[in-house]
Amino acid sequence: MRADPRLAGADLKLEARRIAAKVDSLFSSYLALPGDGRDRLFEAMRHAGIGGGKRLRPLLTVATGRLFGLAEDRAVRAGAAIEAIHVYSLIHDDLPCMDDDDLRRGKATVHCAFDEATAVLAGDCFHDLAFEILADPATHEDPFVRSELVLAMARASGPSGMAGGQMLDLVAEGRSLDFGAITRLQQLKTGALIEFSVEAACIMGRLPPEARTPYRGYARDLGLAFQIADDLMDHSGDESRAGKRLHKDADAGKATFVSLLGEERARQQCHVLVEQAIQHLHDHGAEADLLRGLAYYVEERDR
Repeated sequence: MRADPRLAGADLKLEARRIAAKVDSLFSSYLALPGDGRDRLFEAMRHAGIGGGKRLRPLLTVATGRLFGLAEDRAVRAGAAIEAIHVYSLIHDDLPCMDDDDLRRGKATVHCAFDEATAVLAGDCFHDLAFEILADPATHEDPFVRSELVLAMARASGPSGMAGGQMLDLVAEGRSLDFGAITRLQQLKTGALIEFSVEAACIMGRLPPEARTPYRGYARDLGLAFQIADDLMDHSGDESRAGKRLHKDADAGKATFVSLLGEERARQQCHVLVEQAIQHLHDHGAEADLLRGLAYYVEERDR
């Protein structure tokens, strides 16, 4: 008999805390203060990277890795590399030349807690750290697997992925976008790294590309649901729970799923996407419950 697809909330929170602690421990080991003029840079990186955040991306990698029997510590390393890319993007997004934010994950943004130059370098170094972790044999013994991981993450985070989506977001301010344009923007800006979080485990599990189709479908639908939930949170969420400033998109005149669809239709679309994501896992039993639980968490995160 197939397990209940909803992972109990307490179990999901426990898993999230456990994986977050492993990511923090790995970051801490890489970011020990060197005891010289670079200390301020390492302190800024520790400020941004250790503590806070839901660690959704590492958790996705670990959860997908369980389907293929991956050693958890290796999946955590790959997930931490993806989280490093995510942290670099947040540091740079918060800069005055981008979104000019002063609050992230419930604490001062890096350029406010330190200074702009240090924030730029901290973001740069998290970008470098991500590839250092992936290229390390401790992540996977097969150099061909590590090479594929590096290539896929470069594509997911560069102009064909996250950074390209951020550029589309910048030029979209004050413009009217249709559903297709917003979807494409968000599939790059937010979705590409979420999709790679699942793809990384497929790569490490040595799944051939044609066998990855259901997992790519799950990740694609989850990524869009995540962004709709994020738009809903920005529209009507609780700033203290979000740990960041809200209502920024409306203030900047940005088109979002909520501004286009309205709040109720956006919630319905988020629900449909979550159900579609879960359906992609129909060939799996209880071993996919964490992935199912994460999908439901994404839908409910703005409430």
